[in-house]
Amino acid sequence: MEKTDNRLFYRKLRTLSLPMVFQSLMLALVAACDAFMLGRVTQEAMTAVSLATQIQFVQNMFIAAITAAGSILGAQYWGKKDKETLRSLFDLMLLVTGIISILFFLACEFIPGGLMHIFAHDEELIRIGSSYLRIAGWSYLLTGISECYLAVMKVSEHVRPGAYISCSAVLLNILFNAIFIFGLFGAPRMESDGAALATTISRVIQLILCIIVSTGKTYIKPAFERFFSVNRQLIFDFIKQCLPLMGGSLFWGVGFTSYTAIMGHLGVDAAAANSVASVVRDLICCACNGVAIAAGIMVGHELGAGRLEKGKAYGIKLKNVSYVIGFASTAVVLLVTPAIMHFVILTEQAQEYLLGMMIIMSIYMIGRSVNSVTINGVMDGGGDTIFDMYSLAVCMWGIAIPLAILGAFVFHWPVLLVYACTCLDEVGKIPWVMYRFRKYKWVRNLTKEFN
Repeated sequence: MEKTDNRLFYRKLRTLSLPMVFQSLMLALVAACDAFMLGRVTQEAMTAVSLATQIQFVQNMFIAAITAAGSILGAQYWGKKDKETLRSLFDLMLLVTGIISILFFLACEFIPGGLMHIFAHDEELIRIGSSYLRIAGWSYLLTGISECYLAVMKVSEHVRPGAYISCSAVLLNILFNAIFIFGLFGAPRMESDGAALATTISRVIQLILCIIVSTGKTYIKPAFERFFSVNRQLIFDFIKQCLPLMGGSLFWGVGFTSYTAIMGHLGVDAAAANSVASVVRDLICCACNGVAIAAGIMVGHELGAGRLEKGKAYGIKLKNVSYVIGFASTAVVLLVTPAIMHFVILTEQAQEYLLGMMIIMSIYMIGRSVNSVTINGVMDGGGDTIFDMYSLAVCMWGIAIPLAILGAFVFHWPVLLVYACTCLDEVGKIPWVMYRFRKYKWVRNLTKEFN
């Protein structure tokens, strides 16, 4: 196996991952600010918005699969220095995400109550969440387009500008949250509806910034002149990568939404504690998410350029890094638990649930970090996208979800035991992930000649 220059490797990793970690952190902060600001209003408002945003979470699973497929191929074509094919991939991403965004927008506008019934049976939560979705649904029209622009920036060595755009939008979202939730500076006090309005305004600004920045000479722009005439082989390659990713994203996204729904049906206290725990989890997962994105780009660039042994060596080092991130994340969860318990206003029962959830989550973080970087970063970067779907089908849908459902609705297990079932899949599948990784099916050049 080819030896790697450690200084060069870690310099590339820092250059790519730090903006991605920061961007991921800032995005997670929106949900955190929604939860904590609304938590200062009422527990019901915080819980309803947390449940309502699961709709966008599911939409993001579709968008993530589409942009990930484009990024996997795009990173390799960028490594090959084939910019025209990357422009065609940009078109494909925009077309498919546009269709998905319209469908979710229509659902939020016309059947918000039906969507909320999936996650809760409390009429007050359904009322608050439905009102939130009618406003936030407008932002769902724009999210996919912005994510396509940001994905292309990442693979074409414009990571920092993309991160700056995302972070600017997030900071504006947080500012508008404070203004409209609490009615600052003369604005009306809108509470949960204010959070929805803040999200929509910030998404509009984000898309405008993406379009303006991408007019620069060194940026990849959509090939609008051939928007509906993309090469058939490229479409086939895109679909070949996208379908397994879509399956994996849906398995994972709907699975996580199912976890939320299960906890939501265990009572308001369980739902509130789970809402806070989810926000903390998403914040701490930013490190592994950012490194996973960087891993996919680093491995993809090398494989697309034909340097297979170097790509393999990078993948092995990145897998090792994932364990370090996992154990560090465990320590962070335990360290922040007292502060979280002190800050959030919950009932005594919800506080007890939250403490137990944080301890369980600290173990979960090891599996989440290792699997994110190894599967969604390294293996996906080489086109081995099918394994993620298989592992989720078996570990999440075959084991964790059935156990959680049986525990909650049949055997009536304690809330924390049901929560532990929802965390079981990530830790349990690590040995299988390592076995698959060492087969090195991900060490592949996916590019083709189209000219």
